[in-house]
Amino acid sequence: MIWQLDLIFLLFSVIVAFAAIMVKDLLASVILLGAFSTLMCIVWTQMGAVDVAFTEATVGAGVSTAFFIVAVYNTVRRSKD
Repeated sequence: MIWQLDLIFLLFSVIVAFAAIMVKDLLASVILLGAFSTLMCIVWTQMGAVDVAFTEATVGAGVSTAFFIVAVYNTVRRSKD
């Protein structure tokens, strides 16, 4: 494997995960978590674990992101912060 590519994916995944934690908007956090799942899918594919990558893509980036988006749109704010 190309170690420079591994380093880039590691750096991007750490940045996206940190941004998902630090962002204030819930929808932006959900989108960043979907991006993190997509990055992890790419990492699993590069490592040769195609079955794990396929599961990460369908469950992590697909289904759970859709469920989180629906949950965010169904929440209401109690106060205006």
